Amino acid sequence: MVTEIRIHAPIERCFDYARDIDIHTRTVWKHTREQAVAGVTTGRIGEGDKVTFEANHFGIRQKLTSRITEYNRPYLFVDQMEKGAFKSMRHEHSFSKLDEQTTCMRDTLRFEAPLGVLGWVAERAVLKKYMQAFLQSRNLKLKALIEQQTDSIS
Repeated sequence: MVTEIRIHAPIERCFDYARDIDIHTRTVWKHTREQAVAGVTTGRIGEGDKVTFEANHFGIRQKLTSRITEYNRPYLFVDQMEKGAFKSMRHEHSFSKLDEQTTCMRDTLRFEAPLGVLGWVAERAVLKKYMQAFLQSRNLKLKALIEQQTDSIS
């Protein structure tokens, strides 16, 4: 699944905001009560760093631990699940400079549900739509936060 959004801000600012744990927890759905509980729990995550998030999804409190497996500031970082509810998950955050003040932020999320055929059905019936909406909502909030910061600097 791929989401893409244009942000009126320099690429470096977009990249740094996207990898900030404090900003992440402020821009996800409030009802999930997501928080970082282990590894890097505040500030910016970087190459090789690990974070464990705890959140409510589908009424269940879950933990997900991922590590930054690829890092090339300000163009790309990839977090890969090491432990969590999914069979596998890889989230690629890529950034491209459209001009000096416009950045394209793209999220490519690949995941596989556990539980064999039952997981496969749940993935297609519910999880893909849920994860797409989750990323789009977060990205809109992130865009607003970044652009508000850019406006206050100008």
